Amino acid sequence: MSNPPTTPLPAHKLTFLQSCLSANALKFGTFTLKSGRTSPYFFNAGLFHEGHLLRSISTAFAETIHNSPLCRATGEVGFDILFGPAYKGIPLAATTLLKLCDRSEARYGALSYSFNRKEAKDHGEGGNIVGAPLKNKRVVIIDDVITAGTAIREAIEIIKVQGGKLVGIVVAFDRMERVGDGEAQRGSAIGEVRRQYGVPVLSILSLDDVVEFLRGLGGEEDLRRLQEYRERYQARD
Repeated sequence: MSNPPTTPLPAHKLTFLQSCLSANALKFGTFTLKSGRTSPYFFNAGLFHEGHLLRSISTAFAETIHNSPLCRATGEVGFDILFGPAYKGIPLAATTLLKLCDRSEARYGALSYSFNRKEAKDHGEGGNIVGAPLKNKRVVIIDDVITAGTAIREAIEIIKVQGGKLVGIVVAFDRMERVGDGEAQRGSAIGEVRRQYGVPVLSILSLDDVVEFLRGLGGEEDLRRLQEYRERYQARD
């Protein structure tokens, strides 16, 4: 199979991809998804529990945010709080903020993070938000993936109820595939969230990045299967 020339991936994407492979967080094979689709790959950010892997994913999140419209070239930062939805988003919000602060304490040192409890407490500080209060603050949600969009909408509702303003969402991986089948379901979960709430939805990696990575490795069979899957289920966002 003849493939077009590869496009070099940014260093933080390449490093994160290599970490995904070393942790088996990105695997190639045959996997049945909750949607019923048979996928040639599987991504599981929950495997980033070792110290060096947590450093890798939080660094990649920090670089994605730093190089995005959420952080302008003038030095102005367009958000106040990183919000990590319970449960997977909690360590991601905390460690990403730490990596941003390591990158530039002057620029990011005054930012905060917070997360929600599944059940509100009626003692101590009370409520269901831990960390920085969201009221009148610009909030960026950070999480592993958006699959159907249900969990992210719950997080958005929490921010709204708490008086915060959603200004962006950042996830680890974008599968870039449509939700459902048929002509009426042509958009991805990320695309639907982006359209509904009018905020940037960013990802460290996308399926396109994985395809480019495999082209560079010369993984012919895995590459062929990924390309066929992408062509069959690709969203029209």
